[in-house]
This record gives sequence, C-alpha cells and structure tokens, in this order.
Amino acid sequence: MVLNKLRKLDQNSLGVTLPKDDLRVEGLLDENGDLRDEHHIHIRHVAEGEWILEIIGK
Repeated sequence: MVLNKLRKLDQNSLGVTLPKDDLRVEGLLDENGDLRDEHHIHIRHVAEGEWILEIIGK
C-alpha cells in the first residue's frame, strides 16, 4: 500500500497528492505527464477517515 502525506496548502485548506500513474490511466495527463485541461473534483466524506473523489464533467 502506497501512503500519501496530507499537507497544509494554505491557511484554510490541506491537500494530498495523487499518483501520476493513476491519473494517466484515467486519461487526465498528456504525453508529457502534464494535466490535460482543467478538472473539477467533488470530494464527499462517506465515513470516518474515508472520502470519495469524483471527477466532474470528464
């Protein structure tokens, strides 16, 4: 299991990185490993310590 670190982004938010290999499989990266277009993510808390991330408008 790969662990990703939760990081402070600014005064009001935290973030976690997503593995590029997984994003590439989803078709979100171009051939250079950069994001294709802009993407919006809906984050839903479903249980203690568990969230679901869903790409909106893909």
